[in-house]
Amino acid sequence: MKSQILTTGLLAAGASALEKRACTATAEWPGFANVKHAFVFGDSYSQTGTILGFNTSLEAPNPANPLGNPSYPGWTSCNGPNWVDYLTVKHNASLLYTYNLAYGGATVDADLVKPYADTVLTLKDQVQTLFNNAYAAKTAPAWTGADSVFAFWIGVNDIGNSYWNGADATSALNTKIVDVYQSLAKELYGSGARNFVWLTTPPVDRTPMLLAENADAQKLCKDDVADFNGRVNAMAKNVTTWEGANSWVVDANGVFNGVLDNVAKFDATKEYKNTTGYCDAYKE
Repeated sequence: MKSQILTTGLLAAGASALEKRACTATAEWPGFANVKHAFVFGDSYSQTGTILGFNTSLEAPNPANPLGNPSYPGWTSCNGPNWVDYLTVKHNASLLYTYNLAYGGATVDADLVKPYADTVLTLKDQVQTLFNNAYAAKTAPAWTGADSVFAFWIGVNDIGNSYWNGADATSALNTKIVDVYQSLAKELYGSGARNFVWLTTPPVDRTPMLLAENADAQKLCKDDVADFNGRVNAMAKNVTTWEGANSWVVDANGVFNGVLDNVAKFDATKEYKNTTGYCDAYKE
């Protein structure tokens, strides 16, 4: 469900927002039809690489296979194409080479919130190890700030692994997490990135896992999500002060809530029957 919801949301909210924002964008934004490269960072909501993630040493995105390794739709948590797949091969406006460095289970920084396993590549790892070594070097595939977009969707694991600590603790933690988040974006900016897209964290409090908890736990989680997303929005606004940078927010949280409240909101979701339980099809 999350794949179709977000894909629909990107079309309904994100893509239109990009075009509206383009009215005041810097010269580094060529318009969506002229974007040639997408670099994606995040967790299982975005991952298309194998269980070990995208391998920067194997097949790179190319005209016959714009996702590189593995080929479309790759390995996803929804057992089928996810929003990155759809954006790359169906809803793209040009030949789009997508370097998807997202890794399932990722948090922003393991020093702040540990992932479920030590082998998980956090956002920090995705930027400082994968991207910097493979795509920031002089030998990297040719890309420019003006023909590339950098998309981030992360936060569910940071929140899911810490929300129970209470509002004061999680607010203080979120400050540190988003500080690291922004510093990593600044590193990418230093490597030439100019067009940034941030997806807000969806309503984790409405997942089957949290619905099985009591009302107090659900409220703690909901408040944590709101606090985290507020900081992401503030970060996105701050990035617009960087010379030449463009920064857009896709309100994935709002899209998810809208569909969970009314599945008929979009044609792609109107046939959904169950919005509170696990979908066995994703496990096959």
